Amino acid sequence: IAVMGAAGAVNIIFRGLDKEQTAKEVENYSRLFANPLTAARRGFIDDVIEPHLTRTRLCMELDALLNKKLENPWKKHGNIPL
Repeated sequence: IAVMGAAGAVNIIFRGLDKEQTAKEVENYSRLFANPLTAARRGFIDDVIEPHLTRTRLCMELDALLNKKLENPWKKHGNIPL
């Protein structure tokens, strides 16, 4: 889970390496950090959904929310403009 791709991250982290070493580091970085299973193991994401199960999972989650009622507590005071 990252904002930047593996090659961009390696170019910043390992600045000054030759092309062969950079390619090796990109492969290593991709294997270690650029996959959802590593992020799930570390607790950064809740679940990994397989692509062929996405529609089924999304429909199940939306069905669970279909009859949800939000019961917010009554507010004695509103926000006053400051």
